[in-house]
Amino acid sequence: MNNKKLYKTSYNKVIAGVCGGLSEYFNMDVTLVRVIWAILICFAGTGFILYIICAIIFPDKADVMRDNNFFNDFNNNK
Repeated sequence: MNNKKLYKTSYNKVIAGVCGGLSEYFNMDVTLVRVIWAILICFAGTGFILYIICAIIFPDKADVMRDNNFFNDFNNNK
């Protein structure tokens, strides 16, 4: 079963960590994700609004890992 989670990261963080989280999720270079996002902002205009929405909605990596460990411990103790 695939346990990939989408989150913001603090490791590859420049503004909010959205591009770093996306790069980890899709296993891509973070610079490539940032370039794609910059192109979306410049040409489509919706990239900025989408970034703000993702920064609000995506959980932090620490929260995702803590929740994942909690559920793993809960399932192992049954």
